[in-house]
Amino acid sequence: MSDIIIKTENLVKTYNTGKVRTYALRGISLEIARNSFSCIIGPSGHGKSTLMHLMGGLDGPTEGSVFIDGADISGLSNSELAGLRAKKIGFVFQFFNLLQNLTAKENVETAMMFSGVNEKTQKEKAKGLLSLLGLSEKLNAKPSELSGGQQQRVAIARALANDPEILLMDEPTGNLDSESEAEVLDNILKLNKDGKTIIIVTHNRDIAKMAAMVFEIRDGRLVDDGKTK
Repeated sequence: MSDIIIKTENLVKTYNTGKVRTYALRGISLEIARNSFSCIIGPSGHGKSTLMHLMGGLDGPTEGSVFIDGADISGLSNSELAGLRAKKIGFVFQFFNLLQNLTAKENVETAMMFSGVNEKTQKEKAKGLLSLLGLSEKLNAKPSELSGGQQQRVAIARALANDPEILLMDEPTGNLDSESEAEVLDNILKLNKDGKTIIIVTHNRDIAKMAAMVFEIRDGRLVDDGKTK
């Protein structure tokens, strides 16, 4: 098994608005090591989230390739990409994206509904993941009854529901106060120590200082990659 779990080659992403072509990415090539903690940093609007979406198979490149475990995913069908995401990749976003009418446990269970997991196992695993993230007393709480940090930990539990190797996180602490940010980052670091490959998209350089590898994106180009100083 290769030490590289994600590799991109000359990724280009453009959007056409009328006669105007806008470049979101301009030839990004990078490698993400298995079981590593990496950050993609840069100013807002310079291509960080676009890169994450391509790496996670949420969108396709205009040019170039994305490899996961050595397999080029750029030519996969939508159903094949959905299957890949369900098995290998968990996503965590800045705005939590929890279903407001469901409890914390039910939100985590939803991630397993389309993976052939039986209902009893769904309930047991959701309870276990939430307990792992310090939410054993909040299983039946709805999002409106949880703090921002607690909601984000529910979102992380949901991302872990299908035991993915890779966790892609887009500004996972962007809406949190300092205390909530610290508790979420502590959980993320523990997940990395347990063997998960963590990739965080952020403009927060304090978070980047915790990462082994930092990739800086400006104007859709990779301007720096290397170990955090």
